[in-house]
Amino acid sequence: MVVPEQPVLAGVDGSEGSVKAAYWAAAEASRRNAGLQLLIVNDDPARADHAEQAVRKIAAKCRVHTPEVVVTAEVATGHPVEELVRRSARAQLVVLGARGHGGFADALLGGVSTGVATHAACPVIVVRKNIPTTVGPVVVGVDESPCSQQALRFAYAAAARLHAELVILQVWHEEGLLAVPLAPGDRDRVQHEIEQALVKQTAPLREQYPQVATREVVQRGHPVSVLTDSARDARLLVVGHRGSGGFDGLFLGSVAAGVLHHATCPVAVVRDAEGTG
Repeated sequence: MVVPEQPVLAGVDGSEGSVKAAYWAAAEASRRNAGLQLLIVNDDPARADHAEQAVRKIAAKCRVHTPEVVVTAEVATGHPVEELVRRSARAQLVVLGARGHGGFADALLGGVSTGVATHAACPVIVVRKNIPTTVGPVVVGVDESPCSQQALRFAYAAAARLHAELVILQVWHEEGLLAVPLAPGDRDRVQHEIEQALVKQTAPLREQYPQVATREVVQRGHPVSVLTDSARDARLLVVGHRGSGGFDGLFLGSVAAGVLHHATCPVAVVRDAEGTG
């Protein structure tokens, strides 16, 4: 099997959560016909032996689960966020666990996942400790930003690989439109206008991915709560790095950060410059 140069990169730390993230990454590497690179970033020389044993153990488990995937394992020294971000430039995807727990597993805490999702050069997927579902849809949150368009493309490609339904969700609320709440009649008008715009926005990708069953939903409410509720049984929730406005690239958008904190399914964060894979 010819393996593309850009692997799926999984940051691991020996915790149960990171092992589940590594399994998810191995399955995704198989779907992408890519290699899997397992990486522990160790900033404590006293833990070097433990780190080597941990990454080799995880690699052996991944090879059993996905024998068709070429798996490499490495221990690097340095700061976890900085090293993972640096290596993301040579990866097609970075996969992380949500957080570790105690001992060496503290290497990848939730703050590290957020830091990598903020600055990585490629899409980042954060997998929760609970076992990801193998059924259910891919859910993507969209707005009218360029970053949202990249997230939508990523979601279509993911749904095609997973043979899953794609739910395209646009959430709106009055605070984003006017300083005062809308009257009921105006809410209906805005709802209808957003629905029409969403159909127009997704039409080219519907044509590109005719095999993907697509459902478009426009809902009034808070973006984080609506997205996390809608993705409760999803295989993957996809969001853009940032929505409209803001200092792009400096901070993770509030919706993406909130979804990473609250969602129970794997979450993909897609930057504006990337995301077509």
